[in-house]
Amino acid sequence: MMKKVLCLLLVLPLFCIAQTSKEQEERDAIAQVLATQQTAWNNFNIELFMETYWKSEELTFYGSAGVVKGWQKTLERYKKSYPTQEHFGHLEFVTNDISKINDDAYTVMGEYHLTRPVGDTQGIFMLVLKKIDGAWKIIADTSCKVE
Repeated sequence: MMKKVLCLLLVLPLFCIAQTSKEQEERDAIAQVLATQQTAWNNFNIELFMETYWKSEELTFYGSAGVVKGWQKTLERYKKSYPTQEHFGHLEFVTNDISKINDDAYTVMGEYHLTRPVGDTQGIFMLVLKKIDGAWKIIADTSCKVE
């Protein structure tokens, strides 16, 4: 009995370390999604920016103009709201929290800061990312401007 308890005490921390390591890898992969978005935005590349979103009619974007459903409509919303490179400007994200919801979903909360010739803007966001076909995709985006 003592050997079983001792074995369990030795194996359990290894399991916890493996779980922590996996979660850290997932958080790093999710942080890379935001890095891809920021780089794409700053290169005026809306197509690459949109690759980080789930290409589905179920994608949900909540913004100052209301709710937009679907990948294509989200793309159209971005193109309408940011028609030129001057409107895109330079984007900086600040990630405040990445939290696991379940085995294949996380939330990300943060801030965006947009410096641009047509007027700077900033705000906050909360994203829900889900692992779909081996890749982390944004399935819901709530972003709002903060004065």
